[in-house]
Amino acid sequence: MYICFAEYRILEHNRSQFLELTKKLVKQHENEMYLYEGTDQLNLFVEVWAASSVSEAERIKEERCSERSSWFPISCFIDGGNAKLHVWTFKPVHLDADNSDAVSG
Repeated sequence: MYICFAEYRILEHNRSQFLELTKKLVKQHENEMYLYEGTDQLNLFVEVWAASSVSEAERIKEERCSERSSWFPISCFIDGGNAKLHVWTFKPVHLDADNSDAVSG
């Protein structure tokens, strides 16, 4: 399994609007992704999107960064706008020998 990880900080005065919108968005993507908030840094959020392959994770990343994305409207709540949306793909590090994409340790 791969993940697409999106990270951003929202502006405090946008918090209630952000939470209202993301409640709907998370429900639309139930079992595909999870939204977390930093416990040490309020208003710092991460989205964790599950993907079965690196190509699927890259597709999610491309879609998530796109203006077509259903998530694009939250960009106006991000401190610094869409330019401060950071999205990365992560791969498993330790898997069985059948997975050639994994890095052995």
